[in-house]
Amino acid sequence: MPIALVGSLVDGRANFMTVGWLSRVNYQPPMLALSLNKAHHTPKGIIQNGSFSACFPNLAMEQITDYCGVVSGETTDKSKLFELFYGETKTAPMIADCPLNLECRLVQTVELPTNVLYIGEIVAAWSEERFLTDGKPDMRKIDPLLLTMPDNRYWGIGAQAGDAWKDGIIMKKRIEEGTDASV
Repeated sequence: MPIALVGSLVDGRANFMTVGWLSRVNYQPPMLALSLNKAHHTPKGIIQNGSFSACFPNLAMEQITDYCGVVSGETTDKSKLFELFYGETKTAPMIADCPLNLECRLVQTVELPTNVLYIGEIVAAWSEERFLTDGKPDMRKIDPLLLTMPDNRYWGIGAQAGDAWKDGIIMKKRIEEGTDASV
C-alpha cells in the first residue's frame, strides 16, 4: 500500500498521521478516500475544516513517517517536524519535503463499524519539477514509501513491471488470434 502523511488543522494546529488505507476512488472529479479509525485525533480537523491533505513521503522519510503513526497529535505537536505550506483550501497543511502532496476538500463521510471513510475531492496536486517526467509524477524519482500488512513492513518500489491498459490489450489480441497458449 502507498503510505501518506494525512494532514489536517486540528483546533488551529497542523497535525499529521501516517495512513496506509487510502485510494483514488473517482475519476472526474478526482477523488481520494481514506479510512481512519474513529479514535484518532486527525479526523477532528478534517471535520472542523472540511479539508485534508495526503502527503506522500519518499523512502528517506521512513523513520519520521513511522513516528507520525506512533504518536498522537493530541499529546504531541507534529507540526514542528516539517516545513509546511498551504494551498487553495488554506486549511489542509502539506509537507514541503514530500515529493507529492494532494490537497483535498471533504465531500462525504461513510461510517463503518470501527472506521470512518473520508472521501475528498482532489482540488490541487503539489510537486516539484525534479519529481516529474514530462509533467507527470515519476515513481522512480518520487521513490514512494510502501507498506505491507499483516507483516507491517515498509518497502520501496522495484523496477517497472509493465504498462497498464496496454500489456493486457496485447495479450487480448494474441488470444483472439489464437497465438497465446497460456490461456
